[in-house]
Amino acid sequence: MTSAPAPTPTLAMPRIHPGRILIWTVLFIGGVIMVTPLIFMFSTSLKTAGQVYDLRMIPAAPTLDNYIKVLSDGRFLRWFFNSTFIAVAVTLSNVFFDSLVGYTLAKFRFRGRYFVFLAILSTLMIPTEMLVIPWYLMSAEFGWLNSYWGIMFPGMMTAFGTFLMKQFFETVPDDFIEAARIDGLNEFTIWWRIAMPLVTPALSALAIFTFLGNWTAFFWPLIVTTSQELYTLPIGLSSFAVEQAIQWEMIMTGASLATLPTLLVFLLLQRYIVRGVMLAGLKG
Repeated sequence: MTSAPAPTPTLAMPRIHPGRILIWTVLFIGGVIMVTPLIFMFSTSLKTAGQVYDLRMIPAAPTLDNYIKVLSDGRFLRWFFNSTFIAVAVTLSNVFFDSLVGYTLAKFRFRGRYFVFLAILSTLMIPTEMLVIPWYLMSAEFGWLNSYWGIMFPGMMTAFGTFLMKQFFETVPDDFIEAARIDGLNEFTIWWRIAMPLVTPALSALAIFTFLGNWTAFFWPLIVTTSQELYTLPIGLSSFAVEQAIQWEMIMTGASLATLPTLLVFLLLQRYIVRGVMLAGLKG
């Protein structure tokens, strides 16, 4: 007597939830809305003056002449250098000072520690527009107007960076710190060689956000600078628009070149951005 063959297992089709379809649809539409202006900007940079008002995404006769003209203009290269120098200098300053103060507030027990921390956090509640006048008066008093230092000094250390680093340093085990002290290491060496490598995600996120924020800064550099030699890219492009009688193809070319570094930073370091934001939420 032969036994009946075993039934062939069938693969169950995954069930697609309507809610998930709705979420992905909304995200897709949001992504298209956000990317479309960038695509239009790059498309316009490849058009001639007569094609600017042709709204087709793919130019009929794409050309690189606009990029050649912009890159051959010494002012644009100067503005690019200024933005790069300021963004890098402020980023390094934030990584150093914010992490150092955050470590001090997290690992040292001294009278008034919480008051100092609350005083730093309270500055987050003050709108930037209210700080512009004190910044300007300070810059005028110390002779910082129309200088690199005048552009950089308001952002050399931030309350947000201090808060972020303090939250991460509190997760560093105190046993590591005590063991390093027993071994004879001084506090600066402990901070640099023991604590800092353990908070790399936070350092990466802080560096990326600071760089992008200073690369695109417009309001304060516009107020504190008067010489074109010290213009950053956003300020330079705005003046370039006036001088060039609103030649949109040239403006879009300059904006495209100014956007490339931020896109590269995001594409190359996006995993650090996501990890830093996620961990910051958990620590908070």
